[in-house]
Amino acid sequence: MLQKLRDKTSGWIVTVILGLLMIPFLFVIDNSYLGGVGAQNVAKVSAPPTWWRSAPSWWPVRMMWQHHEISAQDFRTRFEQERMRERQQQGENFDPRAFESTENKLAVLDQLIDEQVVRLVGEQAGVVIGDGAVREYITTIPGFLGADGKFSESNYRLALAGGNPPRTPTQFQELVRESLQQSVIPSGLQNSGFVTQAETERLLKLLGETRDVELAALPEVPVDTAPVTDAQIKQWYDSHGKDFRQAESVSLEYVELNGANLPAPTAADEATLRKRYEDEKAKFTTPEQRQAAHILITGDGAEAKAAKLAVEAKAAGADFAALAKANSEDPGSKAQGGDLGWVERGAMVKPFEDALFGAKAGEVIGPVKTDFGYHIIKVAAVRGGQGKSFEEVRDTLAAEQLKADGERGFNDLAGRLVDAINKSPSDLSAAAKAVGLSMQTLGPITRTTATGIAADPAVLRAAFSDVLVQDGTASDPIALGGSSNHSVVIRVAAHTPEQALPLDKAREQVIAAIRADRQRQAGDKAADALLAKLKAGATLQSLAASEKLQLSPMPGLPRSQPVPTPEINRAIFSAPVPAEGKPSYGKVDVNGHALLFAVNKVNPGDIKEVTAEQQKQLKDQLSQIDGMAAAKAYIEAMRKKFVIQTTEANL
Repeated sequence: MLQKLRDKTSGWIVTVILGLLMIPFLFVIDNSYLGGVGAQNVAKVSAPPTWWRSAPSWWPVRMMWQHHEISAQDFRTRFEQERMRERQQQGENFDPRAFESTENKLAVLDQLIDEQVVRLVGEQAGVVIGDGAVREYITTIPGFLGADGKFSESNYRLALAGGNPPRTPTQFQELVRESLQQSVIPSGLQNSGFVTQAETERLLKLLGETRDVELAALPEVPVDTAPVTDAQIKQWYDSHGKDFRQAESVSLEYVELNGANLPAPTAADEATLRKRYEDEKAKFTTPEQRQAAHILITGDGAEAKAAKLAVEAKAAGADFAALAKANSEDPGSKAQGGDLGWVERGAMVKPFEDALFGAKAGEVIGPVKTDFGYHIIKVAAVRGGQGKSFEEVRDTLAAEQLKADGERGFNDLAGRLVDAINKSPSDLSAAAKAVGLSMQTLGPITRTTATGIAADPAVLRAAFSDVLVQDGTASDPIALGGSSNHSVVIRVAAHTPEQALPLDKAREQVIAAIRADRQRQAGDKAADALLAKLKAGATLQSLAASEKLQLSPMPGLPRSQPVPTPEINRAIFSAPVPAEGKPSYGKVDVNGHALLFAVNKVNPGDIKEVTAEQQKQLKDQLSQIDGMAAAKAYIEAMRKKFVIQTTEANL
């Protein structure tokens, strides 16, 4: 059929037919060809070609643009890196389920997009990173350095091979090249930041500023007891729905294993204790130590010179310390007459150590050759090396054996419980019965109302983990309080996700919120009325007497400290500077209660109290902040010029 069509048609007829054939093809073609994000990718960053900066973004012109896509695999790799970093920072408080939030995923995606924006900027600017720069950077990476602090080729290849994922040197060099290319422009902008000396001094004056203030607490507003209508309740609930949520909750089944509740193990017999003593005899022996001194000789003729000095040092009445001071070439001990202090095995190089511990107290030996030179060694004294008898440590051995037997019994019980659970992971009751323990229940509990065993952070994390919530299976034993003989196995018997609290259940909370808002508004209204009087010419002292305000003078309130509270401090230092003889007034809300304040005087910080070094440090920090802000602003500006498309469904 197609052959006949080819033979019998030509010209515009062929064109029309091919056009008709193309129409259905456009509906199945990969979206990335039409300017969208590829099926396996999460984002695409596109920039107009360098030779046509004003090129439109519509298809098919978009096909001439430069494109960089972010794959789903790249995103998952970076997200896992962020997960590991957060886990290291938060330790036991890390909640893996909470980390999986859409907000965190979008934040990581935003980082990757910024990197691709910078990469495109570098490519369009013609930034090229040479092989020499790549090699130089790699040789400074700490993980590739040897014991001597220099680049180690073997360490480099081992690190790349053991990486996640493993990389060849060529792959890693390209990764470094790309990273350097991305960093050239932002780094240049960061390094270009600067502030003037005048700006630094102005900030120092602000940071050191204090204000003479008076605070005035208004009398408590009477508790609101006015009726609340159903219409008001409904209106408040509808407009504040996010305030009335039923927290995620779980109900737990659990089996607790506590070594303290197990029968005490039988005391060990004499034979067991003696065997333990023989196995651990070294533990009851103090390490042998030798008080040593030496004379070190190096260089040409060292062996002959050392042999001569050894004869002198071994002679009757010889002053070893004087010989060391006059002849030793060890700068660390020469001034002390060669004294090395008390030495244990493993502290010296082997030839020196073998000679030292093979000699008797008071003996002079040598010359002994090591990699450092020739040593004449004096053993000034010997101590340690004696062991305690079985009778002396019997009680210690008995206590240790009793503890070990108790731990073994606990571990055996935990092992049998795990074996029973593995037979039926969703039936914790049967597993508990099989090992003679009882299953208990707890809940429903939320993350903030957990009690009992669920108050333990490790248990709480497990209780709300995706694995236990979704599978309904029992957990592995979870150590309580980090104890080695107290643990619990839990199973999520029921789970209720976070959801809106129905109005009938939230009714009392809504009424309380309405009355609290009324009370706050009444306090605000009273504060506004008094503030108007102050601005009209009244003084805070006169109002305090007539309105029964509680005045609290606070002279020299510092800007740099959050006192009396961060909110009050922020409001006071946001108030205008008072005119001569006329205070500056304001109000601030503290936990629903209005507070008035008067700023009577502003005292600028004294630059003379700041050392030149401190001023320089602040100036450097401000310059760094200015540079970082410039780099961030540049990236944001370039993002607006580029076309950025994301597919959140692939995250």
